[in-house]
Amino acid sequence: MYEDLRKKNVLVTGGGSGIGYAIAEAFAAEDADVLIVGRERENLAHARKSLGTRVRTFEADLNLLDRIPDLVGELKTAAGHIDVLVNNAGINVKRNAADLSDAEYQGIVLTNQTAVFALTREVGKAMVAQGSGSIIMISSMASRYGIPGVVGYAASKSAVEGMTRALAVEWSPSGVRVNCIAPGFIVTPMSSRAFQNDPGRKERVLARTPLGRLGEPSDVANAALFLASDRSGFITGTILTVDGGNSIGF
Repeated sequence: MYEDLRKKNVLVTGGGSGIGYAIAEAFAAEDADVLIVGRERENLAHARKSLGTRVRTFEADLNLLDRIPDLVGELKTAAGHIDVLVNNAGINVKRNAADLSDAEYQGIVLTNQTAVFALTREVGKAMVAQGSGSIIMISSMASRYGIPGVVGYAASKSAVEGMTRALAVEWSPSGVRVNCIAPGFIVTPMSSRAFQNDPGRKERVLARTPLGRLGEPSDVANAALFLASDRSGFITGTILTVDGGNSIGF
């Protein structure tokens, strides 16, 4: 479907499970060469075994910021260069704001925003030097809604959206496009647990979603394929909402 993605080198963080896995799977299906970075060894082993020979995995903790330049060097040595970066890795701590400690808040921001910037900076420098590249951030509808219990997550994802626009302005003249996907309510193990703990929440979500269903990880993966491909060649600095219309429903 996306001939221009064949043999492109695609780096996906947190690609061992959930939405990240679906994104890695989608790029591999387009015959791209996928590099998955994550810190869960079992997830990486599963991805490597199930996604085939076009996928290579690298165990790394992106919160160790001082190691990121060496990691990017290792990835460039393994692949030659990086054509696409998908910043998918992220965490959440669900807790009322009054009970969220400074350390917990900083931990969320470190993973979801600071580490994303540090990795993007290093990969982006290489992309600018080569004169091409597509960087895709993963945000969340938590950056648009007032959702209780996720203040750190919402703040970090709002920062990611602002960073997307700023980097797009800086790097697009050098041939590097920067975009962001904001998924809505997607079926993942995390969301499934949340719905089990609050059955009425799923009913409320579906009631205001015009398409009448929850999203699948493949819906986000399809958006990533489009933003990475030449078909979106005149798109940069945008936040693409993938939510079945939930944000406009009433």
